[in-house]
Amino acid sequence: MKLEWKSCARIGISAFLLYLGITYWPAFAHLLTRLFQAATPLLLGCVLAYTINILMSFYEAHYFPQSANPKLRKSRRPVCMLAAFLTLAVLLMFVVKLVVPELISCVKLLAGHIPGAIDALLQWMEKKHMVPEDILAALETVDWRARANEVLRILTSGLGSVMGVAVSAASSLFSGLVTLFLALIFAIYLLLGKEKLAGQFHRLMLRYVRPGIYANMRHVLCVLDESFHKYIVGQCTEAVILGGLCTLGMLILNLPYATMTGAVIAFTALIPVAGAYIGAGVGAFMILTVSPAKAMIFLIFIVVL
Repeated sequence: MKLEWKSCARIGISAFLLYLGITYWPAFAHLLTRLFQAATPLLLGCVLAYTINILMSFYEAHYFPQSANPKLRKSRRPVCMLAAFLTLAVLLMFVVKLVVPELISCVKLLAGHIPGAIDALLQWMEKKHMVPEDILAALETVDWRARANEVLRILTSGLGSVMGVAVSAASSLFSGLVTLFLALIFAIYLLLGKEKLAGQFHRLMLRYVRPGIYANMRHVLCVLDESFHKYIVGQCTEAVILGGLCTLGMLILNLPYATMTGAVIAFTALIPVAGAYIGAGVGAFMILTVSPAKAMIFLIFIVVL
């Protein structure tokens, strides 16, 4: 077997890179982490652009598709993209406004009833003689509300000083907003010029990649695009159906928080497999503040649904 100098050079370079990777792995891993953090806005922008593009393409297909007016054709892309962003923003604001205030009020209501529930439990245990009287007497003298406030104060003080927590929270919030802003800008850039970018990618691949390999790459990308597109549309359709049926069933069964719980179920159903059950847990928790029996009825209903 005759070895060419190109093959020997490739083997030598590969072995040298492998040696560097093993020897300096901590520094290499740190570099990869930094690169990934720097590329996070771009990756998030790609995900956001792909998701928005599904809704934008739907709007483009119905926004004067047969019009010969050049102004309408030129305005199709920005108008449909703005409509897609506004649709998602309105849906998110609707869910947050519908769920968060009720959830906060339920947590406050439940927290206010915990001391009374503990006292009732202690009285029931005393009647059933399940615990020795000296232990019950010691438990009954405890101020459970004060103890709860003390635990909350300890947990809060354990997080550090108030100024440190405030600075850390503000820093994290600012970093998240900057990342989201950059991702949004990059997503808009991708959506506005997706045909041009696709053409540039096509010419680049034709220049530097073999035709057979490029054909296989295109096939894989087409299959991925079709699969993810159908998956996202299917998940959204399932979420709407599940949320609507949940709201309708809760209204028929006369359960509280029907509209809000249906919105939570629809929103969390976008999470694969476990999403609907997460929403069911939130809904059951809120109904529990009204009636434990109705919370059990809701759980049975959501499992059947």
